[in-house]
Amino acid sequence: MVVGKIKTLIFGAGGMLGKDLCSVFPDAVKLKHGDIDITDRERVIESIRNIKPDVVINSAAYTDVDGCEDNQELAFEVNGRALGYIAQGCSLAGAKLVHFSTDYVFDGSKEEYVESDITCPINVYGESKLLGERNIIENIGDYRIIRTSWLFGLYGGNFIDTMLRLSCEMDTVSVVDDQFGKPTYTADLARKTAEVIGLAPGIYHITNEGVCSWYEFAAEVIDNIVPCSSDEFLRKAKRPEYSVLVNTKTAPMRDWKVALADYLSVRGNGISIRG
Repeated sequence: MVVGKIKTLIFGAGGMLGKDLCSVFPDAVKLKHGDIDITDRERVIESIRNIKPDVVINSAAYTDVDGCEDNQELAFEVNGRALGYIAQGCSLAGAKLVHFSTDYVFDGSKEEYVESDITCPINVYGESKLLGERNIIENIGDYRIIRTSWLFGLYGGNFIDTMLRLSCEMDTVSVVDDQFGKPTYTADLARKTAEVIGLAPGIYHITNEGVCSWYEFAAEVIDNIVPCSSDEFLRKAKRPEYSVLVNTKTAPMRDWKVALADYLSVRGNGISIRG
């Protein structure tokens, strides 16, 4: 697919993933949070119909997992009901819809999940994102839902940046070693999105390859780290023990360690991967 040949609209263009999507789709109509409230049904539908895009990419979301527990109505509105509005607008405009969902739609009772596995979220964030998936499927046939996980990128706060900061502030940093997933570099995910647009409608699992725990992820960039259990590091939202997404539909992306080395190099602060 030649990206420049299609008219693209990006919701959430100011976010970490959204900014990388803007680099991949430089000619897209780019709407940030301050430009439009995706929970405003009439405004969303009107905007899509007026812009007349071929493809709408939604990367807008409420991603504070613990915050969703305290702000459940906001979570279900932004991550859930708003996707119905976007899907309705796309259907009326004849546009494809690409949306990003999460590994947290699963409960973690299996060591890995394919696209067709039964969903069963265990926190409000996962429930709200699953509602978004269902609202898309109910309102449009020409959709691509991309489930991804453990995002890190240049244009927003992320786990790796938090670890680097805490490593400077604390003698030791405790990180859970009993939750497993696949870290994903937003630059890689954005480039892969251009490919997924040209594939058949459906649900896709898109991550960098390789499985690790949060402890193993952090250990690639800091030395003063100690493992702990989830029971020792209690948080408001329960996390799945395993949220490993298996891609059965497209060519795999590169290993997360290679992507992380690229990220740290581009980040330009002289930090390199351990080992």
